[in-house]
Amino acid sequence: MTALLASVLGSEFVVMSTLVVVRHGQASFFEDHYDRLSTLGRRQSRLLGEYWASQGVTFDEVYTGPRERQIDTAHEVGEGFRAAGIAWPEPTVLEELDEYQAEAVLKQALPSLLEDHPKLREMYAAVEAAEGREEKLRTFQRVYEVVISRWARGELDLQGIEPWSAFRERVHRGYDRITAEGNAGRRVAAFTSGGPVGVSMERALQLQPDVTLQLAWMVRNGSVTEFLFSGDRFTLSAFNTFPHLTDPEMWTYR
Repeated sequence: MTALLASVLGSEFVVMSTLVVVRHGQASFFEDHYDRLSTLGRRQSRLLGEYWASQGVTFDEVYTGPRERQIDTAHEVGEGFRAAGIAWPEPTVLEELDEYQAEAVLKQALPSLLEDHPKLREMYAAVEAAEGREEKLRTFQRVYEVVISRWARGELDLQGIEPWSAFRERVHRGYDRITAEGNAGRRVAAFTSGGPVGVSMERALQLQPDVTLQLAWMVRNGSVTEFLFSGDRFTLSAFNTFPHLTDPEMWTYR
């Protein structure tokens, strides 16, 4: 078929490869060790593996970021493949696919911001007064977006924290490594976090940094974003899809 298409389309016919970028399953938010999949996060991840296996999807290579939640998501997906008797490549850890240092930004920036900004102080009080996990997550997200947006715009003087611009450049280097290696027609999976998923969208659509950040916040746990690539071409195919999560109770963002 490839030879036939080449003869019809001529020498410019290019066999595209596929990169599937997966955000990790739900982590253990508001717990002592955030960087651990929750029970729901493991289920989200296993369901993705089972779904792909049932659809006959296979991969030539698998990459993960260095975080426990990223590595364990890839492992759970792989378990879904192995249960179906389908090969799952040994994942390669890429440091470049790590998330930005949101926890460090909040820890360092929040005390002075709360002191100087009454509106933010009011928002943070709502987090502390929230009852139940869902309300707490919803109120916290408002605080999170304000602080992280200011950091990304370079408005916060923080020590020892990777700037937003350096984060984006790092993640692009990771995608450079993935897309530069191997033969045409590859299928590659990369397990990472919301920030690097946003950067992948920036790469495909030449987005402004603030839009990249906004998209990163929309990415659901366990969701799939897909690109076609070859040489300098990097084209969006699908964003933030989750056909394996049929129960709305499994739709989470943290």
